[in-house]
Amino acid sequence: MEILSVPISFPEGANIILGQSHFIKTVEDLYETMISSAPGARFGVAFCEASGPCLIRRDGNDDLLIEAATTIAESVGAGHSFVIVMEDAFPINALNAVKACQEVCGIYCATANPVEVLVGETAQGRGVLGVVDGSPPVGVEDADDADARREFLRTIGYKR
Repeated sequence: MEILSVPISFPEGANIILGQSHFIKTVEDLYETMISSAPGARFGVAFCEASGPCLIRRDGNDDLLIEAATTIAESVGAGHSFVIVMEDAFPINALNAVKACQEVCGIYCATANPVEVLVGETAQGRGVLGVVDGSPPVGVEDADDADARREFLRTIGYKR
């Protein structure tokens, strides 16, 4: 087995959800999940089919984000993996609904950080082993850092 580190890129200011699923219907159900759980969000969904024609299935409501999701799916190339690239929403707006989608087996990350996908490649194909999401910590927050965190959450509308 070869282990690859696949850096992925997506538009500045966008967020992604990367996960594992199991059925061709995934792309349609994730489209419906995004529409109903994050109204006003712009997004693209791509799903790597793992049998039959083995196509990257894709959908969404924004052409640029559909293309971004498709590019990520192509670079990762792991069967049954999916990616949602979103703007005008945060993963927290849709994550529980995505996890509840009956085709979804698990989530690897939901982030706006730089991401490297760790992929295992065998003679059969590719699978996601995990992700590197962002940078390592450089310290522990102090009182000023905690105040800044609380203020940030209020600034973006998640706390009052």
